[in-house]
Amino acid sequence: MQQHLTLSAALPADHAQALLIGRIWVEGTGPVLVQVQADGIYSLEHIAATASQLLEQAKPAALVRAQPGKRIADTAAVLANSAEEARNPALPWFLAPNDLQAIKASGVTFVASMLERVIEEQARGDAGKAESVRKAVVAVIGDNLRSLVPGSKEAMALKEVLIQQGVWSQYLEVGIGPDAEIFTKSPVLSAVGIGAEVGIHPGSVWNNPEPEIVLAVNSRGEVQGAALGNDVNLRDFEGRSALLLGKAKDNNASCAIGPFIRLFDDKFSIDDVRRCDLAMRVDGPAIDGKPGFTMHGASSLSQISRDPLDLVKQASGANHQYPDGFMLFLGTMFAPTQDRHGPGQGFTHVVGDVVTVTTPQLGQLANRVNTSDKVKPWTYGISALMHDLARRKVV
Repeated sequence: MQQHLTLSAALPADHAQALLIGRIWVEGTGPVLVQVQADGIYSLEHIAATASQLLEQAKPAALVRAQPGKRIADTAAVLANSAEEARNPALPWFLAPNDLQAIKASGVTFVASMLERVIEEQARGDAGKAESVRKAVVAVIGDNLRSLVPGSKEAMALKEVLIQQGVWSQYLEVGIGPDAEIFTKSPVLSAVGIGAEVGIHPGSVWNNPEPEIVLAVNSRGEVQGAALGNDVNLRDFEGRSALLLGKAKDNNASCAIGPFIRLFDDKFSIDDVRRCDLAMRVDGPAIDGKPGFTMHGASSLSQISRDPLDLVKQASGANHQYPDGFMLFLGTMFAPTQDRHGPGQGFTHVVGDVVTVTTPQLGQLANRVNTSDKVKPWTYGISALMHDLARRKVV
């Protein structure tokens, strides 16, 4: 893990011109909102007590640049101490960069992941049936729907054809229909940051990481920045029934966001998000004398079927408000089909996997996999945060 917790690995390639905000844990103080630079970490509490409050400002990037804060820590040291399995609790470490925002996610926004969701459903969560089901599904609907605009006349015509052929799916409904899938990924303050363990349910035998871009949106529906995310997913639970989505998605430490939120400014905008190419790697431990497993994956935002701003509009507006803003996972095109435990079995996690999600303009998010009953319990909630902020007299 330590090789991923360095300045060169974690920071964006153009970090000298990037405006990065994050949160660090300071023992005896609690979470502190900070600006992150290569040479140090600077407090932002003179501007805002929380990330949510900062993003409510009209131009948070300009505000941070105009009012630099006090240096409170060394960036390299805090990164190194963020590895959960080797952390010195007396020293600062990075938390997820968001705090009071709701954590939302959009699903089935890429053709590749849409097909995999249909396959999960048809296989009823059985990884052993996935390959034969995959061939059958592709034979009927094909594997190239990228030119199809969700909700268009062409999409609705395809829907009717698929219904007649008996292969319509709830995932095709949100993949090519007018309404996007928007769901609550996990509760406020539950996300983990860089270096922390991510959790998979101990009862799951078919699961995977989901490398994604996460938009930071304020209460007015304005996108103020972006981060990396890992929307840990249980394919077997969700494949058995869509009504198990909450159990498939929301477990202890199953949501990772970070390392930082890069604020939008004249150097980085929503257009840069639209062009982002994400690289993902899973490095597994050696087991029973066998060498460790390695898997590479990728997700290109240029192939998303719904524009990021359309997803934001579908998540919020006249029908749904978020007074403290929200973080929105944009979905992934990553389709984990690489066999790990035998032919036709596809990919699934084992304890000890290290997952990295990388894109040059946002840096790298790295986390180690454990089961959700073994990772550090989530005990620090909203009341604890308010208590600490009030004690420091920043609210």
